[in-house]
Amino acid sequence: MEGKGNLEAQIDQLLNTEKQMRLSGDVAGTKKAVTEILQLCFEAKDWKTLNEQIVNLSKKRGQLKQAVTAMVQQAMQYIDQTPDLDTRIELIKTLNSVSAGKIYVEIERARLIKKLAKIKEEQGLIAEAADLMQEVAVETFGAMAKTEKIAFILEQVRLCLDRQDYVRAQILSRKISPRVFDADPSKEKKKPKEGDNVVEEAPADIPSLLELKRIYYELMIRYYSHNNDYLEICRCYKAIYEIPYIKEDPAQWMPVLRKICWYLVLAPHDPMQSSLLNSTLEDKNLSEIPNFRLLLKQLVTMEVIQWTSLWNTYKDEFENETNMLGGSLGAKAAEDLRQRIIEHNILVVSKYYSRITLKRLAELLCLSIQEAEKHLSDMVVSKALVAKIDRPQGIVCFQVAKDSNDILNSWAMNLEKLLDLVEKSCHQIHKETMVHKTALKV
Repeated sequence: MEGKGNLEAQIDQLLNTEKQMRLSGDVAGTKKAVTEILQLCFEAKDWKTLNEQIVNLSKKRGQLKQAVTAMVQQAMQYIDQTPDLDTRIELIKTLNSVSAGKIYVEIERARLIKKLAKIKEEQGLIAEAADLMQEVAVETFGAMAKTEKIAFILEQVRLCLDRQDYVRAQILSRKISPRVFDADPSKEKKKPKEGDNVVEEAPADIPSLLELKRIYYELMIRYYSHNNDYLEICRCYKAIYEIPYIKEDPAQWMPVLRKICWYLVLAPHDPMQSSLLNSTLEDKNLSEIPNFRLLLKQLVTMEVIQWTSLWNTYKDEFENETNMLGGSLGAKAAEDLRQRIIEHNILVVSKYYSRITLKRLAELLCLSIQEAEKHLSDMVVSKALVAKIDRPQGIVCFQVAKDSNDILNSWAMNLEKLLDLVEKSCHQIHKETMVHKTALKV
């Protein structure tokens, strides 16, 4: 009791000093007084008085911004030294209420909410943690370091994915432009002009920009895996593969390159997929995993692929992916792989045939006539190719019906080519004649 009375007497003495300093507008003196009050409470381990004094000092009439900032920063150092979890949560909530609505301590408030959300997550309250994190819009904070902003938004995205709120996760992920990861941090450090906000240094526990890039794309892989968007997943792995420290370490880039190959094969055929397929084939590192090089080569080559022999060759590789980065390729992916091979085979057939019987098409695809017709119809509906089926005769026609203008244009082009050839031939004959005439005169 004597110790507590002594503490109260010391606090009262410092409160009188703080009042004089505050009313006279002495910034340094006020900051010193409020931090000493907090230090006394901390040394006495009187956490209840500490919380009371934080609220009390922040509500003083005409309290200086600098004093509130110093007080919040000082109290934040005590959070990790609290004796138990309840005391820690109480202190965080007190600081949170003091800093609410004050722009000059917005960064401290964001850090406090992040700590509180982490505690909630450890307690298994993921929904509460996600709601807490979404209260803060760090993208509007001018004084916060870029890496800290990105790390905070990525934490928001991760919590939304953990609670399976995919719509909000996508909205939050759009706050980060992928271009920000390609910026050179050494060139960005400019001297602030007068009147500009001074950007604070990021805390030591915030990862580097390249590490944040990897985390961002891993979270996006989780998001795209939800609706099996294979091409986007492949592009995410491609971005991870391009990170310098991953590309230099074979133990890290090899599993990523395997994933790129699998998701390229699983992605539906379109110009973007075709472009990625060709650029991946040109990668020198692909020679380290010849099986996957052969797999991609088969897709690029316009030849029919036998599904049974392909599956027997790659079945073990496919099932081994369960232990790889990003989780397993499940039964759905195996079914999709078969679908892609069938689509590839139909495209190959449409390239070499203008008309073919359904029976022969089904033989080439190793399917029944009904299945072949279904897959062909799906591709026509998705505008992957143009085809018409004559059911009574059982004939598929891959030719595009041309209108009169197209026929006239092609005829005119053919005529132009013919005249060009005639002109070139005449020129060559004339040239040879002149050469021989000169030779005879000599």
